[in-house]
Amino acid sequence: MPSSAKSKPAPKPDLERRPAGRASARPKPYHHGDLRRGLIDAALELVKEAGPEGVSVREAARRAGVSPGAPFRHFESRDALMTAVAEEAQRRFRSEIDAALAEAPPGDPLARFRKLGLAYLRWAMRNPAHFEIISSGRYFNHDRAAALSRDNAGLIGLTGRLLAEAFAAGQLRVADLKQVQLAGRALVYGFARMNIDGHLPRWGVVEADVERSAEAILDLFIEGIARRPGPV
Repeated sequence: MPSSAKSKPAPKPDLERRPAGRASARPKPYHHGDLRRGLIDAALELVKEAGPEGVSVREAARRAGVSPGAPFRHFESRDALMTAVAEEAQRRFRSEIDAALAEAPPGDPLARFRKLGLAYLRWAMRNPAHFEIISSGRYFNHDRAAALSRDNAGLIGLTGRLLAEAFAAGQLRVADLKQVQLAGRALVYGFARMNIDGHLPRWGVVEADVERSAEAILDLFIEGIARRPGPV
């Protein structure tokens, strides 16, 4: 280029040529449907992978494909997100129990009670991290988890009704139904906690036999409370 030619100024970037007052680029809005649902699902996956302590609002947002600030339109804090996660875990837990009871004979309350206990144990065995959340008070605010509290109260009432029906039908030999209900709860909860805390191998229960052992101890409990048939 001849030395006498004037050099042209370099073109300015597009951002500088925007009209005054035009907003800068922002994160794309969430297009996948229900953002609240997506964040809860992302947090549930984090629970499966890293346990309850591994859940962060930022990582849930990243997995849901939104900006780090987007979740706060639905959850004011990590505690609020974990409360929603606990309620969803409890809903899935209740669905498992309802499905098991749908297959149980309607006229046999003791068999239905057994089905409920077995569904409890199986769900806890297969979803240990989710069970850890709903069975512990460390990960969410119980006072704000209205749906979880309501669902839990419903399950307690259901087990009480089944035992009352079994007693009225002459299936139980124990009259103190409150103690039976408490003992049954302690049994399934205790076995589930032993599994989560890694105690079962020390009792000779290998991983492949966990569900079989759970069913066996439940049947042992049922046998202990059931009325034995009298002599013919």
